[in-house]
Amino acid sequence: MAERADLKERMKRADNRIMIIFAIFGIAVTALWVASLFWTLYLLRNLKPLKPYEGQGANESEQVSIIVPARNEANRVLEKSILSMLSQDYKNLEVVVLNDCSTDNTEEILREIQKSNPRLVVVNGVEPEAGWLGKPFALEQAFRHARGEWILATDADIIFSRNAVQTAVQYAKAKNLDALTLAPKLIYGSFWERLFLPIFAWFCLLAMPPHRVNDPKRKEAMGVGNFFMFRRSVLEKIGGFSAVKSDVAEDLRMAEVLKEQGFRFRMEYAPDLIQTRMYSTLKEIWEGFTKNLFSGLKFSVSKAILSSFAILFFGVMPILLAFGFIFFGYKGLGSIFFIAYVFQVITLVPVYLRWQGNPLYALLSPLGLLLFLLILVNSTFKIISGDGVSWKERKIYEKEGVRPIIRR
Repeated sequence: MAERADLKERMKRADNRIMIIFAIFGIAVTALWVASLFWTLYLLRNLKPLKPYEGQGANESEQVSIIVPARNEANRVLEKSILSMLSQDYKNLEVVVLNDCSTDNTEEILREIQKSNPRLVVVNGVEPEAGWLGKPFALEQAFRHARGEWILATDADIIFSRNAVQTAVQYAKAKNLDALTLAPKLIYGSFWERLFLPIFAWFCLLAMPPHRVNDPKRKEAMGVGNFFMFRRSVLEKIGGFSAVKSDVAEDLRMAEVLKEQGFRFRMEYAPDLIQTRMYSTLKEIWEGFTKNLFSGLKFSVSKAILSSFAILFFGVMPILLAFGFIFFGYKGLGSIFFIAYVFQVITLVPVYLRWQGNPLYALLSPLGLLLFLLILVNSTFKIISGDGVSWKERKIYEKEGVRPIIRR
């Protein structure tokens, strides 16, 4: 009997220690979300949209070449996108579209637009040379056909406002910039877009706060491939797009190259100038971010592991532990984790509001963070294993092709 009583006492003490550990963990998670709330509000308050240029008689002596890689874009917004570029109020402009070996009728759509728009140059590209990935090589090919003093790299699913180029050029001149990148307004359709994309935008904001990106003394660098404008002389000095020829996240790496070499560079948020619907389905979100997430961590295994556990413990588990502890009768512990979840929701409500999402989706943020976690794990595994990732009928980072440098 004494031994049984002693065993029960030891089990009770062990149970108490476990409860104390969970309580400390719950308080830490809550504190982290409180800190995240204030940091998020600070960053959002300082994320001021770039105002459209409204001046008169602007100097348009410098030609702008918009270069657009287009691969299998026929079923998206190709025509609307290219026409928005050709309709710019900045008249000294050409649009060079590189048809990147499309297997659909992308070329036919482009040739039809070209008939009534002489400023549109359509070039049929070739498959990437050894050591190159598809998009950087497509951009390089388009660059070789461009004549402008300013080179504006963009995508075939970006819709430009009429004064987007004018604003960018005048802003770059006023700030004496060598390069300028703009982040677009995100358009959503499906449930998964509305849930996931504001969370992705929030992660970008946390990882690369614009005020740090725009500080030449800091190493943070963020490029947005939707709109990345360079002085031609600067792009030539860094070797064109060969500087990022093996990077799937070529925009991020290009921003790093510019800052590393001391060029004057800025990133701005421009929802009034450009907009895009990045992906339309869960499958597209899965494939698109599988391509990019591990690359965004610079192929660091340790960063991928740390990020995965952080998302799991701080973003996904609080609400699960809250319901779990309450269900098993530990209401005090359940309350702690539920408070953490409440602060998680409060933190993400302004995030969804800023990126034109429904704030009610903040209630489902653990699901969105779980999806982010699963995509990150998938991205890491596929690239490390050499299986590679797929995008637009091309394999990237497979064993037989261009391989990244995996960091531990």
